[in-house]
Amino acid sequence: MGAQSVSGKKVVITGANSGIGYEAAKALAAKGAQVILAVRNEEKGNQAIAELKAINTDISVQMMFLDLADLKTIQHFAEMYTAQFDSLDILINNAGVMMPPYSKTKDGFELQFGSNHLGHFALTGLLLPLLKKTKGSRVVTVSSLAHRGASIDFENLDGSKGYKAFKFYGQSKLANLLFAKELDNRLKSNGIETLSIACHPGVSSTNLFKMGGKFLQPIVKIANRFFQPASMGALPTIYAATEAGLVGGEYIGPDGKGNRSGYPAIEQPANGVYNENTMKKLWDISEQMTGVHYPFSS
Repeated sequence: MGAQSVSGKKVVITGANSGIGYEAAKALAAKGAQVILAVRNEEKGNQAIAELKAINTDISVQMMFLDLADLKTIQHFAEMYTAQFDSLDILINNAGVMMPPYSKTKDGFELQFGSNHLGHFALTGLLLPLLKKTKGSRVVTVSSLAHRGASIDFENLDGSKGYKAFKFYGQSKLANLLFAKELDNRLKSNGIETLSIACHPGVSSTNLFKMGGKFLQPIVKIANRFFQPASMGALPTIYAATEAGLVGGEYIGPDGKGNRSGYPAIEQPANGVYNENTMKKLWDISEQMTGVHYPFSS
């Protein structure tokens, strides 16, 4: 069916100062969207805006501070955004941390689960009133191939009973996928027209890999030759945000071998991923942990 026009639409992208988020911001702003870069590092955010404006002076881009590892700043972002804007067309939950040493968020959550999943869960919930009243609105949540083989360890979400960086990364990206699907289910069952769609970039060369510490760097140097560029990795995100034929609940990824590279297509996640009990349990515990309760009847 092709892409819908985004001209004049308001788009919030978390982690938009580099990688997939930056490329998505560049593409959507070039198509006339009003893009808000929701970033933690304001210096890098300003640098990204300068780079985007250098490419195209006519675009509408601005930065707002958001730290997904701090619930207080998420609340503040939602309040600031709502005070400034009366609509939100597209929310892209893109920011992520990948395989850091064991650490915690400001609120005591394990950093990857806390930032990648709980931060976006809270942000989406707080912005839902605006999304609900904006016709044709969408929530796009970026997952990863790392969801394959991952599971949610409800008995050790904080990592206090042992921590393996890649295992916890996979858990956080599985949580992104389950959240996106469960959100779409609940939007539909409550008669809300907002669509929730998941996507993943395949294997792309982004700053995420720099977060993995020294042990990842030799692998990255070799693998960079085989990774697709971030501009290709951003295509599933852009497709999920703009493709007219999507109805919500889809999972978009690259169409190449192993879904590692290529052009965007609707993809099936790993077998048995959408377990209703797991999705409901994750939702309930996410509401408890964040204190953000969605206005849904169950």
